[in-house]
Amino acid sequence: MSKDVSLRQLRYFAAAARTGRLSMAAADEHVSQSAVTNAILSLEAQLGVRLFDRHAHGVTLTPEGHNFHQRVREVLDTLNDALREPGFQRYALRGSVRLAASYTMLGYFLPELLARFRRRYPDIVLDLIDMDRPDIEAAVASGDVELGVALISNMEKRARFGHHVLVKSRRQLWAASGHPLLSLPAPTLADIGAYPYILLEMDEGERSTLGYWQAHGLKPDIAFRTRSMEALRGLVAHGFGITVLSDMVYRPWSLEGKKIEAAPLADAVPPMEAGLIWHARAALAKPANAFRQFMIHACGG
Repeated sequence: MSKDVSLRQLRYFAAAARTGRLSMAAADEHVSQSAVTNAILSLEAQLGVRLFDRHAHGVTLTPEGHNFHQRVREVLDTLNDALREPGFQRYALRGSVRLAASYTMLGYFLPELLARFRRRYPDIVLDLIDMDRPDIEAAVASGDVELGVALISNMEKRARFGHHVLVKSRRQLWAASGHPLLSLPAPTLADIGAYPYILLEMDEGERSTLGYWQAHGLKPDIAFRTRSMEALRGLVAHGFGITVLSDMVYRPWSLEGKKIEAAPLADAVPPMEAGLIWHARAALAKPANAFRQFMIHACGG
């Protein structure tokens, strides 16, 4: 079976998993939508499982699709790493990197990237510290840490640091399967405001959420507030309310196995931007500079 699977099929599958839409996956890969559809159907036939659930707003990974996606990402990331940096540089550096990261970055963004960096530079030790964004900024400014990974979109004065946006993660509506809003082509914030809203407070979630609602002259009908992502997923999946969150933290099911669907918004809502910051005037040591360059290249920049 495996000899019939091509890298092209894996790329198309990964693009569909990343975007949640076959049309967007096709646009990202510069091919027709039918090419993406056929690649996914072929993979499903060869694997003997359904990789995606299809719905009005696009596609979401099934549990089997989620597991397969993790393996596909490893294959594609390993290939990209091999092509981007000559092998002779892999073991050339030793030392440590003092790195601070916020909760969202540690939970949903960094682990896989840290594992890839460790495979490339096994003799560089990562001294990783969990901090809130304001504390990360203070630690970078004072020199206590060399690099910070945080939600740059929440920074008010990012220009005072060296910085690089690693990923822009779109925000979408999350709702339980069958919710009335999912029948709309693209719900607006005004549509969402008519239903109970669940507000995630971690990593300055309240501030960023209310910011774009207020920019549209609206406010959500907040029914629950929580700092727990899993509690939020459970509440949404069981129909206690809806929310708007980024694709970075989206998972299509709660801990109890209840389905959560994501749908695009009609209103212009800013994406969540995650990135690196460093001291604007202090030169980075070679291990820290290697980590910075690795992150920039690994995230496509």
